[in-house]
Amino acid sequence: MSSLEIPVAAVILAAGGATRMGQLKQLLPLGGQPMVRHVAQATCAAGLDQVVVVVGAQADSVRQALTGLPVEIVVNRAWAEGLSSSLRAGIQALNTQVRAALILLADQPALTPALLRALVDHYRATGAPLIAPFYRGQRGHPVLFARSLFPELLAVEGDRGGREVIARHQKEMARLEVDDPAVLLDIDTPQDYKKVTEKA
Repeated sequence: MSSLEIPVAAVILAAGGATRMGQLKQLLPLGGQPMVRHVAQATCAAGLDQVVVVVGAQADSVRQALTGLPVEIVVNRAWAEGLSSSLRAGIQALNTQVRAALILLADQPALTPALLRALVDHYRATGAPLIAPFYRGQRGHPVLFARSLFPELLAVEGDRGGREVIARHQKEMARLEVDDPAVLLDIDTPQDYKKVTEKA
């Protein structure tokens, strides 16, 4: 198998209850579409081998927001236990031939297919177990994890994503310098949402 044929997937974490926002941010409208649909559309357009979306809070509504997109929906009934439960559900749903996965958050609507492809290309070129985008010296999201790190992701507990796995493997991480502040943007509060809608 050539490096160009290495299967890479994406897991979009869209199960949380968004307590800081006060309402489900995955479904907040942006440019006439729910935020989660923006993220899923960009991910699907990046040409990945599999796109899994983990839903939980208001699962039926989030599923409906993704109608017509070539994604696999996984329902995490334990979503209230924290981000780690969704991470596990998404990783467990990946096809066995997948060699790496981008882990995306549902509140990054400005991500582009080009950026996601660049992360995948960097993985295929370097073979590094971790690929992270950096904008002006700051690490952003999404982060790509090779299959060798999946067992560690499955062992994460509580309301933590892959942060502790990243911390353990800093020296093995390949940085991808990008000229795109979208990798630092996520929407956690009404103020964050207001800023993004003003730009949209």
